[in-house]
Amino acid sequence: MVRIVSWNINSVRARINLIERFCAEAAPDILCLQEIKTLEATFPFAAIKKMGFEHIAINGQKGHHGVATLSKVPFIAKHAIDWCEKGDARHIAIELEGGPSIHNFYVPAGGDIPDREENDKFGHKLDFLDEMIDWSASLKGEHILLGDLNIAPLESDVWSHKALLKVVSHTPIEVARMQRLYESGAWVDSVRHLNGAEEKIYSWWSYRAKDWRAADKGRRLDHIWVTPGLKNDIMATDIHKDARGWDKPSDHAPLILDIDL
Repeated sequence: MVRIVSWNINSVRARINLIERFCAEAAPDILCLQEIKTLEATFPFAAIKKMGFEHIAINGQKGHHGVATLSKVPFIAKHAIDWCEKGDARHIAIELEGGPSIHNFYVPAGGDIPDREENDKFGHKLDFLDEMIDWSASLKGEHILLGDLNIAPLESDVWSHKALLKVVSHTPIEVARMQRLYESGAWVDSVRHLNGAEEKIYSWWSYRAKDWRAADKGRRLDHIWVTPGLKNDIMATDIHKDARGWDKPSDHAPLILDIDL
């Protein structure tokens, strides 16, 4: 079994103590972080390696975005794609020896107005997803796609479908794009594969909520998908909700996949 985790950490340096606590509790083999908000030159290598992650792939950016994949499992190759040719650090991929490639994504959030004519950020998000769809359709072999995809596609992925229909992350146009992406690679959503489509499941709770746990107005923005050949190897999934309640947390909780590789 390999334990793979996706977590939008919202600054790796500011929350290195939370990463250490999570790793002590959950023991991930591969930890994929989004929004690391640092360049490779200022990445906390010493602290990360002390946790047992000897193999590290980074696509960093100062103050914004940035992704890093930390692994106790050796990998034989790594690469990053510059989506939409904007120079944003939103993707890093590793290839496990004898195993799948793991693609760590931070999809643009898309701003506040769900209209590309009024909001360039929303247009960027849609263009980013369109490029992902074409990329996904061209893949060969086995792959794992994960990260903060910034879309909650199902009614059960949000606290209120009706209230969020016009809120970026759950609008029909975004959900349709994600469905096209999902179908383009015949992907398997590991969380819904094991839990079904009806159960309310969230991975993100806004900082604006005074008591986020009691209000529980969450969204499932974080995902781990696998290609069809890995479907039967999915063993378990979990969202480490307690991490959202730690001191000075990320607004995302770690998403865990146990898979037989």
